[in-house]
Amino acid sequence: MEIFITGRGVISALGRDTEENFKALRNQSTGIRLGSYADYPDKYLGTVSQSSEELSDFHSLKNGYSRTALLGLTAAKEAWGGLEASDSCKTGVISGNSVGGMDRTEKHIINLINTGENGDIRSILSHPCGYSTSLISRIIPNCSYANTISTACSSGANAILQAAKLMQHGKLDRVLAGGTDGLSNFTVQGFSSLMIFDAVQCRPFDANRAGLNLGEGAAYLLLENEKSLRESGNTPLAKLAGFGIANDSFHQTALSPTGKGAVLAMSQALNRSQLNAEEIDYINTHGTATENNDEVELTAIQTIFEENVPHFSSTKSYTGHTLGASGAIEAVYSLLAVNNNCVFPSLNIKEDMNHDYPALKEVIDQEVTNVLTNSFGFGGNQTTLIVSEC
Repeated sequence: MEIFITGRGVISALGRDTEENFKALRNQSTGIRLGSYADYPDKYLGTVSQSSEELSDFHSLKNGYSRTALLGLTAAKEAWGGLEASDSCKTGVISGNSVGGMDRTEKHIINLINTGENGDIRSILSHPCGYSTSLISRIIPNCSYANTISTACSSGANAILQAAKLMQHGKLDRVLAGGTDGLSNFTVQGFSSLMIFDAVQCRPFDANRAGLNLGEGAAYLLLENEKSLRESGNTPLAKLAGFGIANDSFHQTALSPTGKGAVLAMSQALNRSQLNAEEIDYINTHGTATENNDEVELTAIQTIFEENVPHFSSTKSYTGHTLGASGAIEAVYSLLAVNNNCVFPSLNIKEDMNHDYPALKEVIDQEVTNVLTNSFGFGGNQTTLIVSEC
């Protein structure tokens, strides 16, 4: 059964829609900046330029919604487009995130400590990860299924994978799937405690990489089967050709040195797609710029592709690590590579981590038929998606 991608939406530090993101990728213009998050003027972060108040106004909503929900709603509306309700097509939404409405919860707790007053109860109601999914589901006519995936940094990719599985089993005909995560003090402090923050803009696959930069954003794909396509009349942008998921069961926050989980996920995705490794034109890596991730991921890539490693890069050097949204954002970027026949580089590399297999350092225009994209998460999660030309 073929699963078609007919819509895409993204918001990140690169821009508020797909066009702005693509322009920044083409121009090799990063969204990671020093002092872009008011509470941390000394950190490089990939923040969305619009405030929560501005996003609320854009959606004609009252203030009080979590940043995760507002970012998700922005990307979801773009991806859904003007698709009308269907009585015959089973329709759903699956959204991934990792921190939920933590930004609102933090403000609520600080206010409670400082004043003793409970404040706006909506600050607590918006805390669960499923809150943003519920908000997004309201824009989807006749939505009969809504689910939330929270598997740390692989959440967005796993939402897309779960949507594909449900479609293959005949449970759904069209699904809006992706992920969203807003920055919060909790997130910044948590990653700071792991001592994996780079003091400058991150350098994935650089020999002297020193850690990641955090970011925020959201992205969604509209997936349809042939039944839904006949009714919607949408033109496919590409297809979700393969997917794979594994868990290396090695460490809570680190990957197995052998990359066995990543190898399993990529192998599954290739098998499902019925593609040979040599047919992959570009790999959008997880590429966090931590010492462990980049070393292990490249080891896994070499295991799969042997002497024929295709162009690979990490677009986290543009957006920062957007956690639960990252897999979905990078799925959209993979789609853009297929649709525009170009591949995007890693930024800030001064010395290759591996001189035999260097990451891409400049935009290359070439035929792009199949893109493989990896997403890994704490707890040993590894997920791979393959986006292919129709």
